[in-house]
Amino acid sequence: MMNWGVVTVLLLIVAGSAMATEPAVNERQASYREAGASNFDAARGEGMWNQQQMQQEMRQSVSCASCHSANLRTVGKHIRTGKLIDPMAPSMNAERLTDAAKIEKWFRRNCKWTWGRECTAQEKGDFLQFIQSR
Repeated sequence: MMNWGVVTVLLLIVAGSAMATEPAVNERQASYREAGASNFDAARGEGMWNQQQMQQEMRQSVSCASCHSANLRTVGKHIRTGKLIDPMAPSMNAERLTDAAKIEKWFRRNCKWTWGRECTAQEKGDFLQFIQSR
């Protein structure tokens, strides 16, 4: 028999996590739209998340999933340092996507490391759409 009280609490926790990310994500996506991006797409973000790129420093092909995992609800592990990375999904990690400055900091760092360049406004918006959907 299902305990509806427990189910309700769990649904509120998941909904609360998603709502906590909305102000920062909305602010970033508005900024990306001002820079010319439009129609953010979670499927496109997921495709880029798993897309392999030649990482020059390591001389091997990597993707965002190489460190963060293809399943955003699980713990990742940095392929160079071995450092564990908390789940990216806001549904599993209430700290994710709650600070606009941190979002930009990590895009700057990770896009350059993985893709060898800054991500475009469109790419960032698509990534956020994908991450927030998990």
